[in-house]
Amino acid sequence: MKCPLPRPRFRRWQTSVLVAAGIAFLSGTGCGSSVGSSSSSSSGGTTSSTPVNNTQPIQVGAGPSGNDVNALFTSINICMPGTSTCQTISNVLVDTGSSGVRLLASQVTLPLPQLNDASNNPIGNCIAFADNSYAWGPVQTADIGIAGETASSASVQLIGATGFPAVPSGCNTGGANSDTVQALGANGILGIGILRQDCGNACAASGSQLPPVYFSCAGGSCSAVAVSLQQQLQNPVAVFPQDNNGLLITLPALAAVGAPSVSGSLIFGIGTQSDNGLSGVQVYSTDSKGNYTVTFNGQAYSGSFLDSGSNGIFFLDAATLGIATCSVSSSFYCPPSTMSYSTITTGTNGNSGTVAFSIDNAQALFANGANTAFNNLGGPNPGAFDFGLPFFFGRTVYLAIEGQSTSGGSGPYWAY
Repeated sequence: MKCPLPRPRFRRWQTSVLVAAGIAFLSGTGCGSSVGSSSSSSSGGTTSSTPVNNTQPIQVGAGPSGNDVNALFTSINICMPGTSTCQTISNVLVDTGSSGVRLLASQVTLPLPQLNDASNNPIGNCIAFADNSYAWGPVQTADIGIAGETASSASVQLIGATGFPAVPSGCNTGGANSDTVQALGANGILGIGILRQDCGNACAASGSQLPPVYFSCAGGSCSAVAVSLQQQLQNPVAVFPQDNNGLLITLPALAAVGAPSVSGSLIFGIGTQSDNGLSGVQVYSTDSKGNYTVTFNGQAYSGSFLDSGSNGIFFLDAATLGIATCSVSSSFYCPPSTMSYSTITTGTNGNSGTVAFSIDNAQALFANGANTAFNNLGGPNPGAFDFGLPFFFGRTVYLAIEGQSTSGGSGPYWAY
């Protein structure tokens, strides 16, 4: 039987996820809230007079570990800043639930420049996931190339770099260290969500309430440090000189039994070229953390979101739904027969629409060892809806980046 990913893949810093991971921020200090605060972008809504290739192939498959399920991958180029000394990193997870590029250090052969603080101490970055796993490593600088687009001199995290100080206590959440291909399930993460930075204002201002995201390391010891918005890990799309106001993901529909692999497209920009016009969809604005409201059985769940980096639709709990989780993994639902659900999604702009989906028995799905892509895989996430990769199959999903102008209004918003 296929070994599925052992956990829902939450890849975002926000208050609800941090509480689930055992790390709580005070109200209003959660990471990722930086609307209108960055000076690193342009308007993004103007069609370039010299268009570049804005379309990148994406694939769902078993990945570099050989046992991934519902994992969306692509390749990116990284270069020494301002040079043509580059390498291609394949099997990078496409993640709309985070912002910033994170690469396993074992996959990077270039000597990228290290980002240091004012005292010339190296800066490290930590990301924690909802299951208490985490990734730790130095922040370095690279030019990031995807399709014909380039994010110049952008900060990237190198996960598990040798010779870098050990994981600080503030980063170690008690779970697994995602510092290998098998643990991460990818060679890296391409964070292209609707927020500009991986943390935002909460990490930019000095003070006692700094979250455990950025660390200054001296003498082998690391402590939380404030890092400017421009030096934080950036959503690379927001750093592109054009097509930088958002993106769209398109994947084909699937049969109920799934498919061995799936190919689709990642297209940069919204209304900036002939291939990315906003049409046939409804815009759902989000709050400053990228959340909107999902209503199910008359109950509203305001901390809900879309996340291509989650390998299922994770929502509510087995007791609420009256179905069982799987005997081999409580991260997934295993109903005796296919369950159909209907929800209403509502943006902060008041727009509403119906989203219907099905959940099948995960163990039965995984028993077909040839298939890695499923539109009916799900599991528990009490208190909110995480519309993971199954949501994206058979849809064109637009993501407008916070503060950027588009034909559908200013981001942040989802549209589908």
